[in-house]
Amino acid sequence: MTDRKAELAANLAVVEERIASACAAAGRARDEVTLIVVTKTYPATDVRLLADLGVRHVAENRDQDAAPKAAACADLPLTWHFVGQLQTNKVRSVAGYAHVVQSVDRSRLVTALSGAAEKAGRELGCLVQIALDAESGERGERGGAAPDQLEELADRVAAAPGLRLDGLMTVAPLAGPYAGREQAAFERLMELSSRLRADHPAATMVSAGMSSDLEQAVMAGATHVRVGTAVLGARPRLG
Repeated sequence: MTDRKAELAANLAVVEERIASACAAAGRARDEVTLIVVTKTYPATDVRLLADLGVRHVAENRDQDAAPKAAACADLPLTWHFVGQLQTNKVRSVAGYAHVVQSVDRSRLVTALSGAAEKAGRELGCLVQIALDAESGERGERGGAAPDQLEELADRVAAAPGLRLDGLMTVAPLAGPYAGREQAAFERLMELSSRLRADHPAATMVSAGMSSDLEQAVMAGATHVRVGTAVLGARPRLG
């Protein structure tokens, strides 16, 4: 085993133990939570090592990095998640490799994704990204729709050809009433998820929690956690 593979294996084991312990504390089965490894800024060689170690879900946040990486790893049994703010001029590229777009936050993006998915002959899973720090009708700095926009956006995704409404995503807010209150933020997301499932029963996915707060997300009920640094190490600075 290479040094890098051994490093990743050790880090994965620690993260796995954290998730398992959080599930036990929450009275949940371990298989209720899926680990997504966020591979942004790391090379395709790391993605290959992760796949060898059993990782099946990876995430990227910049198309210019993700597209060549996904192409280089196209032979691997991976589900690719796009988690960054997505501009409509990148949609055609993202629709070519992503299986799930977690950052759907406006109607124009829904329309663009639908057209691109249909042209590519693919079905894209979509999560509505919720900005819990957004004022009504506005979006937070990290992207996302205000909670009162959820119903309209969800209905648009559900009705759009080539798209599948899978659920919700959020990032713990850095400002506003939920700043520093990750557990409360994720519990609020679960309330919104319950509301969503009343109209869209199949939209059961809740993506929340990262390296620093995955335990709070699992406790609240998240189905997917997005972990980067805790698996891959401190990220290199982008030039």
